[in-house]
Amino acid sequence: MSQNVLTRAYRSDIFYSFSHSPTAIISAIVALIIILGAVLAPWIAPHDPFNLATIDLLDANMPPAWSPDGDPRFLLGTDDQGRDLLSTIMYGSRISLLVGFASVLFSLVIGVSLGLISGYAGGRTDSIIMRIADVQLSFPAILIALLIDGIARGLLPRDLHDSLALYVLVFAIGISGWVQYARTVRGATMVERNKEYVQAARLIGMRPFTILRRHILPNVMGPVLVIATIHLAIAIITEATLSFLGVGIPPTSPSLGTLIRIGNSYLFSGEWWISIFPGIALVLLALSVNLLGDWLRDALNPKLR
Repeated sequence: MSQNVLTRAYRSDIFYSFSHSPTAIISAIVALIIILGAVLAPWIAPHDPFNLATIDLLDANMPPAWSPDGDPRFLLGTDDQGRDLLSTIMYGSRISLLVGFASVLFSLVIGVSLGLISGYAGGRTDSIIMRIADVQLSFPAILIALLIDGIARGLLPRDLHDSLALYVLVFAIGISGWVQYARTVRGATMVERNKEYVQAARLIGMRPFTILRRHILPNVMGPVLVIATIHLAIAIITEATLSFLGVGIPPTSPSLGTLIRIGNSYLFSGEWWISIFPGIALVLLALSVNLLGDWLRDALNPKLR
């Protein structure tokens, strides 16, 4: 059974398109290296940046190992707290990827659900959901995320800010990105609901929820996967932006955006590596995911086959 699945996957148009696209292959390799480095950080990172027993402030702001004043123990140098920058980037990528995947999943669930309801029900329900979406589109996603983060910080006790920062960030980024999913799924649902197989399901008395789940949802997931792939890069950059502005992940558990913000304070004093290397990791991650999203969009477009 598994061999048949692998054979069909190998002979599929998607695999053929991927194997004949150097850009997609290189992007997948870069993204895979970064993701594996983040996931396996506790086992392959040279140092543990969160173990206070192994951190020495005398090692702070050390340049990369190839510099005249560098230390071979720290390949990319250290930050302002004496933490190994390579290890901190690997652990920081874990947080950036976690926020990115969680917020995309949150947006996808909300957007697809509202899009299915809006496209299938129509009428007043459709008008209300789409007017809410239009209002949200009037504001930049980063502004909505900042607003939600500010409200959460005002309502939550101060001693819970750091412990709940990750959840607030996921909610803020997720709630600001559901509109694209909803509008795309709504349009596809409005087309699918008038087809014969949906009409037949209605005639035999199948409930609307069952029709949406079994018949319409599988047929509208193609565009959703493309949006989710591109949205992942946007979510990672949004998290980095919020952390750079000081309203994201606390410095004790830094993401890539937090590392860039910390390094920005030392950029003009000569410690360029604290900001540059996390910035390069962020650019490579976002760019590789974006390129994969562009390839997937073209691969799933029947007009380009």
